[in-house]
Amino acid sequence: MSAPLLSIEGVSVELPTPRGLLRAVDRVDLTLEAGRTLGVVGESGCGKTMLSRAILQLLPKRAKLDGRVMFGGRDLAGLSREALRRLRGPELAVVFQDPMTSLNPVLTIGTQIVETLQVHLGMSGIAATKRGAELLAAVGIPAPEQRLRQYPSQLSGGMRQRVAIAIALSCEPKLLIADEPTTALDVTVQAQILDLLAREQQRRHMAMILITHDLGVVAGRTDEVAVMYAGRVVERAPTPRLFAHMRMPYTEALLAAIPRLDSAPHTPLPAIGGRPPDPTRPLPGCSFAPRCRYVEDDCRAAKPPLADPERAGSLYACWHPR
Repeated sequence: MSAPLLSIEGVSVELPTPRGLLRAVDRVDLTLEAGRTLGVVGESGCGKTMLSRAILQLLPKRAKLDGRVMFGGRDLAGLSREALRRLRGPELAVVFQDPMTSLNPVLTIGTQIVETLQVHLGMSGIAATKRGAELLAAVGIPAPEQRLRQYPSQLSGGMRQRVAIAIALSCEPKLLIADEPTTALDVTVQAQILDLLAREQQRRHMAMILITHDLGVVAGRTDEVAVMYAGRVVERAPTPRLFAHMRMPYTEALLAAIPRLDSAPHTPLPAIGGRPPDPTRPLPGCSFAPRCRYVEDDCRAAKPPLADPERAGSLYACWHPR
């Protein structure tokens, strides 16, 4: 069996704060094969984005990274800044959740695409401009030659996100990280963006990590799902199995919070009571115990390991699984 394209081995990320060390990512292990899609799901503040930044080696200056991030057989933490710069784009690309902040507001769309193609692929200005128009057309932007001359502020949110995707795909990366790619977009545009990512992922045989807070987004669009809570992966399984036999109460609560089409109008959504734990004050037991309706005394005493005790292909960290 060939080695996975991406292997995250015992990765932890700690950040110094006035209140003490904040462990944003806590001993995460994940793998991803070439051409496959992994969904990383969890509520805001659970560590999803910090995990993606650990993969990209774009952590804050004072952050401390433990563990290994192996990509194509290379430990990214051991690469020089110049080697990482050459890697990002041609092999490893990202679509950030807010295209208004990831795109430079004072440069035209064409300048930003052309610069990427010239730096990473060595294209001439004329060839890069022609390729830029082709990329914009490929992601569904009409009149691409005209759009190249426009600024990000002249485009809608959905169009800006398509531009960000076009730039990320411009160098044919082996792995694309999409961090909340549908945030702040209306429902119809969300579906278009997700369909676009799925189509391009299949066409290019590209691996993809889809980061979201919505389990509904990853259903039918990923091969495997990893659910994160308080910096840890608390459940991981192939997507069909996760939805058919979810074991972690937190995963169950996330799914229950998704609006249902068959619900009566004005039906209240079940909310997860309480608040996530303080990451600077780790709990001795299960981090979800204070909010879990199935909690027992042993849940508060010791932290459950992420394991597959039933040998059924589902990993979960719970003393009393559903």
